[in-house]
Amino acid sequence: LTGPEYAERFIEALQGRHIDVMLDTMVLSVTPDKQVVAVNAQKGLLQIQAEAVILAMGCRERTRGAISIPGTRPGGVLTAGAAQRFVNMEGYMVGREVVVLGSGDIGLIMARRMTLEGAKVKGVVELLPYSGGLTRNIVQCLEDFNIPLLLSHTIVQIEGNQRLESVVISQVDEDKKPIEGTQQRISCDTLLLSVGLIPENELSQQAGIQLDSVTGGAVVDQHMETSIPGVFACGNVLHVHDLVDWVTEESRQAGRYAAASIKKQAPAAKSCLQMSAGQGIRYVVPQQVSNPEEMKDLKVYFRVAQPCTKGELQVWNGHEMLMSRKKTHLTPGEMETIQIPAAMLRQAAYTSRKVTLTLQSCE
Repeated sequence: LTGPEYAERFIEALQGRHIDVMLDTMVLSVTPDKQVVAVNAQKGLLQIQAEAVILAMGCRERTRGAISIPGTRPGGVLTAGAAQRFVNMEGYMVGREVVVLGSGDIGLIMARRMTLEGAKVKGVVELLPYSGGLTRNIVQCLEDFNIPLLLSHTIVQIEGNQRLESVVISQVDEDKKPIEGTQQRISCDTLLLSVGLIPENELSQQAGIQLDSVTGGAVVDQHMETSIPGVFACGNVLHVHDLVDWVTEESRQAGRYAAASIKKQAPAAKSCLQMSAGQGIRYVVPQQVSNPEEMKDLKVYFRVAQPCTKGELQVWNGHEMLMSRKKTHLTPGEMETIQIPAAMLRQAAYTSRKVTLTLQSCE
């Protein structure tokens, strides 16, 4: 399915139920006692006392200001998502000679999209020695259209007055610092920035919800419940996803337990098992397990810290290894999952009360 087709299925399912939907409504705050303050043009200021709240605010793009590229401030410098909206939804062509900074999925997709619209994409510039996008997007969006991917490079200067005229790129060393003498100038009228996504968690922070320093999203248990009972989080506001399938799976989990919370069918957390990322793993979700003595098998979402063509994924209970799995072709751009049996969680609950995921013997 295309994105619009996928979304349409949920819109149709929503319309068949008696659910109030308020569009063009800005939520100003969510309090720890689950009071939602919002505003819109029709009803003015609204105060809604909820019994359960699901946070699904998504994420936003990191901008030029966040990465501090030197140079002038001409027109033609956009985030990849902004360009996507202009081209796909508004019908505007944003430029004819394009450079993309960052090889995230949106940047790769927009490199192809601009090519199909008749623009010349002169290259995708990536700071890291590997791409941050899905392998299929590298193949289908760059290689199929002969678009260069310049790894271990960055933009060190933006040039132009009214309109962007060129960018200066440079190779970087292992510390991601530009290497003197490797600069080259690329003429272009458009620069698209695909330099990362940030979970939109200002409301969560304001409410006092505990956030994960790595994901930028809330710390949750297996029910997607945050540190405030009755407040749940799912999707890109929890951690940035590469596939919408995972977003849907998390949203259903959050919805089920939000409903159970309202109906007083969800058991109160009597004990907690901590989940953590060890060697080779960037982060894990959920970060904790409530009532591990009573739960079923647990699906853990995780991302690796570095690309790995062959490695061993291990689950540890303190100094005891609970299980291991051989893994091939792991990359930070693709989220992975592992199923941990309930018996192992119960074992950890009675001993160290901590489960750690590691990646060993990585090649």
